[in-house]
Amino acid sequence: MRRLTTLFPSEFLEEHAEELGVVEREGKLQIPVLVWALVFGFAAGESRTLAGFRRSYNSTADETISPGGFYHRLTPSLAEYLRDLVERGLDEVAVPDAVDADINRFRDVMIADGTVLRLHEFLSDEFQARHEEQAGAKLHLLHNATDQTIERIDVTDEKAHDSTLFKTGSWLHGRLVLFDLAYFKYRRFALIDENDGYFVSRLKQNANPVITEELREWRGRAIPLEGENIHDVVGDLSREYIDVEVEAEFKRGQYEGTRSLDTKRFRVVGVRDEDADDYHLYITNLPREEFLPADLGTLYRCRWEVETLFRELKTQYELDEFDTSNPVVVEILLYAALLSLLVSRELLDLVTEQADDEIVFPPERWAATFRSHAQLVLHELGEYLGYSPPPLLERLEDAQKIHQQRPILQETLATATQPRCES
Repeated sequence: MRRLTTLFPSEFLEEHAEELGVVEREGKLQIPVLVWALVFGFAAGESRTLAGFRRSYNSTADETISPGGFYHRLTPSLAEYLRDLVERGLDEVAVPDAVDADINRFRDVMIADGTVLRLHEFLSDEFQARHEEQAGAKLHLLHNATDQTIERIDVTDEKAHDSTLFKTGSWLHGRLVLFDLAYFKYRRFALIDENDGYFVSRLKQNANPVITEELREWRGRAIPLEGENIHDVVGDLSREYIDVEVEAEFKRGQYEGTRSLDTKRFRVVGVRDEDADDYHLYITNLPREEFLPADLGTLYRCRWEVETLFRELKTQYELDEFDTSNPVVVEILLYAALLSLLVSRELLDLVTEQADDEIVFPPERWAATFRSHAQLVLHELGEYLGYSPPPLLERLEDAQKIHQQRPILQETLATATQPRCES
């Protein structure tokens, strides 16, 4: 309980909510309970619904809140407030990693990636998807695998390209960035190199740079590669790996209304996949003297950290299940899921500190365990904070019919099947 309330102290939660106008000064809503209900509410095992969040709130707060009163508070200012909490949590919470590569050579290893979240079709105007009659958001992450933190989060519609959110600059000095194909751009790679940074990316199938030099000599009757386009010859090779220098042509950024053509030399490495009888091709500026082809494959596998985070968010915290046509509620649920992930990892850090050194906690198994105990944690946290929820019987009355004018199904059927008196 101390760890949780140090991460998000009640005084801070209340003061920041008041600053943003999330609650009235003398309002009935207890903001710390609301935050913790959102963190633990859908992690408790029931379906991820607003009604479920409200029930979690009512089981913890001093006073219950009606459905109308609860939904009335799902505002843009609450979404902004939760985003601020996520950013605060990102600065505080470490994300355990499974990197077995030697990454001490770099100041940091950064992983850029994004994932699509399918939304209600009625949100197609606010969250444009790639296909008509669909709606989709995209969550973009910049993960620092060295510090085990998430350095940046962005939420856009699905149409927004991943690469537009990645900005090059002096911050790249000494850092290695691992990209998936969505970020592939020769100009970006050139700028990283010119800022004294490093990168590794998969080589796109339609990217076919010219080979200018082989970086290893092969004995015997090896196929000469200089002057060939990489994809034109890779299918004819059977060597264990490929290690060549290539020259790529690209357009520089716009300057005084024009964009000049330029060329840059990079390294392309192919690591053979025996099962597929093919090569995994990587493009990089890492020097061969320090990084052999097999090393690049190992480094690139660090990207699975972000893939694991996305899978955990979608499977354990139901990030991909937005059954609402309200764009503000989408943002609230998204940030609630991210808060749940951060709190889960903070508690994992605490459990790891207390456990024997040889004990390992696989992240996804931990997430399932955390979720199954979330309701208990919420209950004990409420007691720790001094909240006294109403008696259980009073809270069970929440199942009552809300709209007196709207008959429930059993009443309708009973009325329809009653014999009618003849006039």
